[in-house]
Amino acid sequence: MKKLWNVKNGLYPVMLAFIVVIGVLSGCAGKDDKTSEQLSAIEIGESIEQAVSLKEMKEQDMDKLQKFYKIDADSVDDFILYTSISNVKADELAVIKMKDESQAESVEENIKQRIEAQKMKFQDYRPNEYFLVENHVLKTAGPFVFFAVSKEADQMERAFDHAF
Repeated sequence: MKKLWNVKNGLYPVMLAFIVVIGVLSGCAGKDDKTSEQLSAIEIGESIEQAVSLKEMKEQDMDKLQKFYKIDADSVDDFILYTSISNVKADELAVIKMKDESQAESVEENIKQRIEAQKMKFQDYRPNEYFLVENHVLKTAGPFVFFAVSKEADQMERAFDHAF
């Protein structure tokens, strides 16, 4: 009688490969990768708050979002907006989730207008703040628009990217 686990008949290597594949696949099954549809701006904001301190910033409402970026409230699914507590600081953070991904590009254009206005405001008055505005981060990812003006804009951007 032949042994079932005999290397000569080739069953052992096949079984071993099968076990390894099952192990790898079951290890991947536990991950909870969220798509951009499942994520909220608030969840992304919480990730950013874990990476950097926003204590020197004030959370803003829909009125400020509309005023700063000329966005129709009906097109926004969810958002966070923080601005400096002082008028002489340029710090700003926005994560805006649009209801329709195709609207993200026009919001990005509106934010560019805000950037230009902020540059004009700080150019001669506060050169350090002008530098921050000049080195802002503005990007889109699916239905999300991300905008950061801060000394910590790079860390904010990494937290935004990591949320996906």
